[in-house]
Amino acid sequence: MAGNSIVVGVITVSDRAAAGEYEDHGGPALRKACTERGWKVEAEAVIPDDIEKIQTTIRGFSAQGCGLILTTGGTGIALRDVTPEAIRGIMRVEIPGFGETMRMRSLEITPNAILSRCLGAVVDQSLVLALPGKPSGAVECLSFVEGAIPHSVKLCIGVPTSC
Repeated sequence: MAGNSIVVGVITVSDRAAAGEYEDHGGPALRKACTERGWKVEAEAVIPDDIEKIQTTIRGFSAQGCGLILTTGGTGIALRDVTPEAIRGIMRVEIPGFGETMRMRSLEITPNAILSRCLGAVVDQSLVLALPGKPSGAVECLSFVEGAIPHSVKLCIGVPTSC
C-alpha cells in the first residue's frame, strides 16, 4: 500500500477466456473500477477454473505485493466453479461479512444472487475477494464492500491501525 493507494491484483477465472474462446470482460471492468477508486492494478491474469492454478496465482500476486486480490468468476454452482474452494484451501481466515453483504445487496438486484458463493478471505498478506463472473455483478459487489477494503488491506499487510 503505497501512501493511500491500494495495490491490486485482478484474476479472471474462466476456462473459455483462458482458452481464448471469448474475450475477458470481467478483468477489464474490475481494472477500471479500481482505477476510478485510485487503486493501482499491478498484476492481472486470465486462468482456467482449476484449483491449483487459482491458488498459485493468488499466492504469486500476494508475494509481489498486492494487498488486494480480486477474482472474478467461478463463484456459482456449475460443476467447474471452484474459486471458493481454491481460496478456502489456502486462506488464513475467512471474513464472512464480505460474502454476506455482497449476497444481501445483490438479492435486491436479482433473485439469482442466492446462488452466489462470493467471499472475502485473508491469504498470506492479502485481502482476497471472490466476485461474480458477470462484469456488472463483479463491479456492483465490489462497490457494496469497498468501504471496508482500505482498513482490511492495512490489517492484512501489517500496517498498524488505530481502528
